[in-house]
Amino acid sequence: MHSRLIHIYVAFYHIKLVVQKNRMSSKFDIGSLSIVMTLLICFLLLSLAPKLEAELATVQHAPNPDGSISFLVIGDWGRHGLYNQSQVALQMGRIGEEMDINFVVSTGDNIYDNGMKSIDDPAFQLSFSNIYTSPSLQKPWYLVLGNHDYRGDVEAQLSPILRSMDSRWICMRSFIVDAEIAELFFVDTTPFVDAYFLSPQDQTYDWSGVSPRKSYLQTILTELEMGLRESSAKWKIVVGHHAIKSASIHGNTKELESLLLPILEANKVDLYMNGHDHCLQHISTSQSPIQFLTSGGGSKAWRGYYNWTTPEDMKFFYDGQGFMSVKITRSELSVVFYDVSGNSLHKWDTSKMLDSDFYFPL
Repeated sequence: MHSRLIHIYVAFYHIKLVVQKNRMSSKFDIGSLSIVMTLLICFLLLSLAPKLEAELATVQHAPNPDGSISFLVIGDWGRHGLYNQSQVALQMGRIGEEMDINFVVSTGDNIYDNGMKSIDDPAFQLSFSNIYTSPSLQKPWYLVLGNHDYRGDVEAQLSPILRSMDSRWICMRSFIVDAEIAELFFVDTTPFVDAYFLSPQDQTYDWSGVSPRKSYLQTILTELEMGLRESSAKWKIVVGHHAIKSASIHGNTKELESLLLPILEANKVDLYMNGHDHCLQHISTSQSPIQFLTSGGGSKAWRGYYNWTTPEDMKFFYDGQGFMSVKITRSELSVVFYDVSGNSLHKWDTSKMLDSDFYFPL
């Protein structure tokens, strides 16, 4: 935006010079008029041109002294401690202490069943502050909204007043967490889903701040693509509520497959992390380099449903409660899934060559 203003200022400056010069002259020739008109057209084009840099809000999160970061991922959790939410929280605290985590990521559906009624809703304390009390969890929580959050007062969850009540709470629609070694891109996926608009059944959604929907979605996609393209982070992670790939009840989200996935693949995203389906899963397909990770087992789980036709793509599936951890260094990334008792169920590691590995001394 800064460079754009500079160009507009320069255009105005040249117009001023031309006009002043010709005021001092006895005649205003066609050539001078042409120059003025050209500069005016340039100014109009600059003023209408799209912004050239990403506008997603960015939160800076300093890594550890060695450059590494570690965090937990939890989704679909806010049920006043019920459905084993408190037990999952207890194990998150234990693992968080062992790893000395930097922060926690929430993949949405933060407050059930219908979000928050207002900023004074006691559900915030009963489902968040009073549940995640372990010392290791007193770190920033970066949260996206889920479809159940949209059934309440959306602005309440986004309000800075909640952060004044509990400083851990950092919830926005779409934003970036820049941890130097990795950038996490949080995407508001609920407005992408057609069914919530076309057939909401008996549910009421708070679309304030989203309408007009088409423009809202295009802005997200444009700013995400710009942010990913401009990112110099070693690792790129995208977080949303809805799954791009899932074998559970909700399955693949076709709108994200068509609109979001191509952007992620074109910009070499490493992980896509989501909730929505109340399970834990890791999918890796031959068609995409992205690892699809579901962490939606924060409280109520759905048992007994599985629908996936290519077993070689399903690296892990657990239809129960639990959470996930991620540890990142400059050259390595490790993901671990845990159940409600804190048992390690599945681990996946990958590595990248350092830039220095490509240096060959003469």
